[in-house]
Amino acid sequence: MAYSLDLSGRVALVTGASGGLGAQFAKTLSRAGAAVVLASRRMDKLKDLRAQIEADGGDAHVVMLDVTDTASIKSAVAHAETEVGPIDILVNNSGVGATGRLEDMSEAEYDFVLNTNTKGAFFVAQEVGKRMLARARGTAPGTFSGGRIINIASMAGLRVLPQIGVYCMSKAAVVQMTKAMALEWGKFGINVNAICPGYIDTEINHHHWQTEQGKKLVQMLPRKRVGTPEDLDALLVMLASGQSHFINGAVIAADDGFGI
Repeated sequence: MAYSLDLSGRVALVTGASGGLGAQFAKTLSRAGAAVVLASRRMDKLKDLRAQIEADGGDAHVVMLDVTDTASIKSAVAHAETEVGPIDILVNNSGVGATGRLEDMSEAEYDFVLNTNTKGAFFVAQEVGKRMLARARGTAPGTFSGGRIINIASMAGLRVLPQIGVYCMSKAAVVQMTKAMALEWGKFGINVNAICPGYIDTEINHHHWQTEQGKKLVQMLPRKRVGTPEDLDALLVMLASGQSHFINGAVIAADDGFGI
């Protein structure tokens, strides 16, 4: 007898869905049965992804979202719930990076990373969380069956790495944010967990693994390989599912052992 995780009837909002991990997360949740709302600033990319998901028989919708703008966050979440229905699953994925020594970081670079990775992630989760809480308290319409918020942090939030110190700081904050939300919202049936991916080959960094520096880095990894976005599929669906009801406040490394 096969064991399956079925997300049919669920609505999932995926931020940063225009490429990389976000696009893969959206496709994975759709294949598991969820209706997916694709959110980012790059509407052309979102529409292409929507077409792919619909061609595979899935249900996808797009909303414009700039996570550095709280008005945009409120508008996107309201639009998603009006068009598709109450959000059951949030994959809080938007993120950016900056490379350089700490002494060389400008205020603009610092703000760019923290405003997206930390402040943006917080206010997206807060806006979705408020609506989940209202349904749990019976003060908003909708059938509440337990919300799932999945924050995408990073192994860099657990282990400081050279040249990306500000990025590490931003993702360490997401780890603590996850625990704080899990503590406050868990009693309302809202489970908040974090995934900390290791080095993953995506469209943004694919060229790097072919460089001399990239090849040296791969040789330093425990199994001398980088992951693929698909390597996170099973973990994502499990955390999004009803079967994860006993998992709350978990910070799960998916890094092929790099953090050991």
